[in-house]
Amino acid sequence: MTTTIAFIGLGNMGGGMAANQAKAGHTVLAFDLSQAALDRAAAAGCTPVASVTEAVKGADIVITMLPAGPHVLKVYSEQIIGAAPSSALLLDCSTIDVDTARKVAGLAKEAGYAFADAPVSGGTMAADAGTLAFMVGCDESEFARIEAALEPMSRATFRAGDHGAGQAAKICNNMILGITMLGTCEAIGLAEKLGLDPVKMFDIVAKSSGQSWSTTTYYPWPGPVHRPVQPQLRRRFRHRHDAEGPQAGPGRRRQVRRLDPVGRPDRSPVPDVQRPRLRRPRLLGHPADAARQAGRAAEGLIHLKVAHGPFVDPALCARSILRIVIN
Repeated sequence: MTTTIAFIGLGNMGGGMAANQAKAGHTVLAFDLSQAALDRAAAAGCTPVASVTEAVKGADIVITMLPAGPHVLKVYSEQIIGAAPSSALLLDCSTIDVDTARKVAGLAKEAGYAFADAPVSGGTMAADAGTLAFMVGCDESEFARIEAALEPMSRATFRAGDHGAGQAAKICNNMILGITMLGTCEAIGLAEKLGLDPVKMFDIVAKSSGQSWSTTTYYPWPGPVHRPVQPQLRRRFRHRHDAEGPQAGPGRRRQVRRLDPVGRPDRSPVPDVQRPRLRRPRLLGHPADAARQAGRAAEGLIHLKVAHGPFVDPALCARSILRIVIN
């Protein structure tokens, strides 16, 4: 018997996740406020619908991937609970604060639903590939059912504890990511200052005790790790490019002032779509300073996560932390 899945939220993460449920042979009723997101979902085998209520009314499983806690609370309290069959399994994969996750779980439980907070790790590439890690907060008796529902999108699924524990695990995981990203950027900047080739340094660190996910997946130097640029970022970079130089004519290249990888002026022609120019992180003067800076970064990450809601992508967490040390 075919499983019907309502998937709410088809952004950078949700779009790939919904597509993988469709690839697994499920009927995926997809909803998003963006028509472009709905069009991409349709191309991936999902069935676009006009509202949350229409998506969930006959669903066996409801999966949400939304920007922040207030969105999750509003959608569940006003559009999912009561509209979905009481037998439906409700899974929120958004990254939100713990208190909101527990509040939504309480509302779902009062209405007779099985609910889990199930935030993810792995970024957009893992969402597209179906290799996300899920951190689940749920009743222990429901975990086997939840794990099976997440399987088309997952390489690993962990029960972190009761409701809210998945979000707590995600916050702690993002703290580790932020600190290791900060350390990686500082170390590679120091390596360059001391005359080492950053690409050779990648080869060394990737096989040594300094290896981390930040190094092998988000290495802060072009070349060793390929990361596709998301379409909306391409548009943003192109708009910036347009502001920096006039259009040279159809099929031609523009001349813009930029920096080469080691900071020297480079006036060579560049394609219409280019990487943004990023300021180089300032090297910290002493290991103790680095430790204190990382500690402040971690504290800031917790504050931002709790007070202001989620970062949609782990890279955004790292960029927020790196603002501390950017000149």
